[in-house]
Amino acid sequence: MIKKLLIFSGLLISTNFCFAQKAEVENAVTLLTKLMVSPDSAALDKIVLNNLSYGHSSGKIQTKQEFMHSLLSGESDFVDINLTDQSVIIQNKTALVRHTLNAKTNDKNVPGNVKLYILLIWSKEKAGWKLLGRQAVKVP
Repeated sequence: MIKKLLIFSGLLISTNFCFAQKAEVENAVTLLTKLMVSPDSAALDKIVLNNLSYGHSSGKIQTKQEFMHSLLSGESDFVDINLTDQSVIIQNKTALVRHTLNAKTNDKNVPGNVKLYILLIWSKEKAGWKLLGRQAVKVP
């Protein structure tokens, strides 16, 4: 009986840990989304790793510095972002997040709309989940 109770307790603890990890990743995605609409240099610097690879649906790849500059300068201007169909997979200290991004943009003062499939790669660091990679593709 004690053995069964210990096994059940272990399963319960690991399940709670998995849900907590998933919630942390989802919170990081939410923060990133907010920062893409209302960029803040210090906050972006905290959530993005130095070796970021940020891929656009056009094929353009940006570094952390280029990604931050495009947001902070208004070159890439998100007016509103809505994420749907999100899934999160966590393996050790890496999380893969997929979702559909629907956004209103105002890049270089030109209004537009974009719908993309996104893959985000997050790394669990001492200070929390940090963005390591992003790749977008156009929705067919």
